Amino acid sequence: METLARTDIRWRAFGDGGPKVVLLHGGLQSSANLTRLAHLLAGDFTVYVPDRRGRGASGPAAAGHGLRAEIADLAAVLDETGARNVFGLSSGAVIALRAAMELPIERLALYEPPLKHGGHDPVAWLSRYEAELSRGRTAAAFTTVVKGTGGARLLPRPALLPLAGLAVRNPEIAALVPTMRLDAAVVEDAAGLLSTYAMVEAETLLLGGERSPAYLTAVLIGLEPVLPRVRRVTLSGVGHLAADNSGKPALVAAELRKFFR
Repeated sequence: METLARTDIRWRAFGDGGPKVVLLHGGLQSSANLTRLAHLLAGDFTVYVPDRRGRGASGPAAAGHGLRAEIADLAAVLDETGARNVFGLSSGAVIALRAAMELPIERLALYEPPLKHGGHDPVAWLSRYEAELSRGRTAAAFTTVVKGTGGARLLPRPALLPLAGLAVRNPEIAALVPTMRLDAAVVEDAAGLLSTYAMVEAETLLLGGERSPAYLTAVLIGLEPVLPRVRRVTLSGVGHLAADNSGKPALVAAELRKFFR
């Protein structure tokens, strides 16, 4: 039986009435990245935005960190807050989807979980990223993640590297770059047939962006006929990070407001 290392999981809370909702961030993010979305929902919901292990105010991730630890952390948040509604973005959506097979989640909203599907490996960037990190090349590792996950895919790597160098001068961003190995572990642990998710009983909303990478759209298309109680919505004019502060969280909030009510 796996023994999970204990750590503190901290969260930001918004609003003080209405249904309780947990927002689970993705890779290269912390709870700070979903504050605009949380504020937009706070008038109708009580919103909790945890920092996943190794990010923000939460404790460190232990060696061997993976999906089981992330599910246990979400379970602790649900137990403590009493929330039964969960939104997950990217790797946060992978965690939320897997957790819904065993935790008391009643309504589940997923924004483009990067599951392995159709021959595409969403963590093919991992070995190059690890090599760059081991040599202290944080900007290069950041670039590898962004390109590998489909962000700035139309921008050549040589053009992206100087921008990455500027980005990692921000200590908060630089601190998040090494945590992408934790997100990769989640994706690898979740590998398997999409038919696995036929066990999910929660009412489910699949969200995606019109401008997102094709492999993420393919995952949503693959999940739609599998999940028993599901609806899929494509948001116009946005990509994978619509829910982020830097995206268009109002579009995501409008769908979540309808769904979680």
